[in-house]
Amino acid sequence: MKVIDGQIIEERHGHEKGTTNNRMELRGLIEGYRLLREDADLLVFTDSELCVNTITKWAAAWERNGWSRGKKHEEIRNLDLVKELYQLAKCHPRAKLTWIRGHEGSRWNEYADSLSRAYQREVS
Repeated sequence: MKVIDGQIIEERHGHEKGTTNNRMELRGLIEGYRLLREDADLLVFTDSELCVNTITKWAAAWERNGWSRGKKHEEIRNLDLVKELYQLAKCHPRAKLTWIRGHEGSRWNEYADSLSRAYQREVS
């Protein structure tokens, strides 16, 4: 979702049959970055430490290594989404991906979680 001055400007959602939480966290960030202008100078929040570390710490090395992990060339899970998100993050160099603790009262994080739970109830 895109929020400016406390107002929701745009929301997006998605689903994937037989998906995982990690894939949906990555997908959420992908959709969030797609809402931004390339010159956007702002914070992008997620409660997924895995996503933040993937994009800010690990993805550059994986890309240099032909999209493999470590000396044993271990598989990178959700590589399709990791590549897509990493490219979007590189195209938005002024947007800073930032981790926040989930379920700690952040207004928009709680709102996003409530949308996710509502959608899960609909499809169950």
